[in-house]
Amino acid sequence: MNLILMGAPGAGKGTQSAKISEKWNIPAVSTGDMLRAAVREGTEMGVKAKSFMDAGQLVPDEVVIGIIKDYLSSDKCKNGFILDGFPRSIPQAEALDAMGVKIDAALSIEVADEKIVERMSGRRICSGCGASYHVVYNAPKTADVCDACGASLYTRDDDAESTVLNRLNTYHEITEPLKDYYAAKGLLVCVQGCEKVEDTTAAVMGALSRFEA
Repeated sequence: MNLILMGAPGAGKGTQSAKISEKWNIPAVSTGDMLRAAVREGTEMGVKAKSFMDAGQLVPDEVVIGIIKDYLSSDKCKNGFILDGFPRSIPQAEALDAMGVKIDAALSIEVADEKIVERMSGRRICSGCGASYHVVYNAPKTADVCDACGASLYTRDDDAESTVLNRLNTYHEITEPLKDYYAAKGLLVCVQGCEKVEDTTAAVMGALSRFEA
């Protein structure tokens, strides 16, 4: 199974990617992972990417796509793969198609914006031991104090409500149009994200059951 995994930031893609990877025994790969591997291995595309990175510039789409094609054609992906976080835009999807990369399905995990904001902005991290809490779903016994070590809790910059809203706006503007792109190809599969992770996993596995041998 060759799968693209989509969804807004905070929709729980990472957890589901790991579950799918384990069940189908296929790698879940991110653009960053592939980029670092190509640079480390000194491939032709990796050398090109390194020249931009060393100059402090963004790696162009065509180089990133080349690295992805190299990685996906390797033995690591001979039984399939999960692309998590790529493509992020219509031009990237078109470039992926032009490279001849076959996709079996584009799975989108659907979660309402207000629920994502609640999930992410409610997270708290212990400044001492790093334990994770949530003001609604996993609240500490004493507000803003870690149950384990008594240190203060804080909100990560990435979880600030304004940051979450900005990321969601970018997703809706640039990435969400991919749903229509893959729907037109008959590849889009949508799954509703649930309150409980196990319920989302069950829905995901059910939606992908047609790929089981």
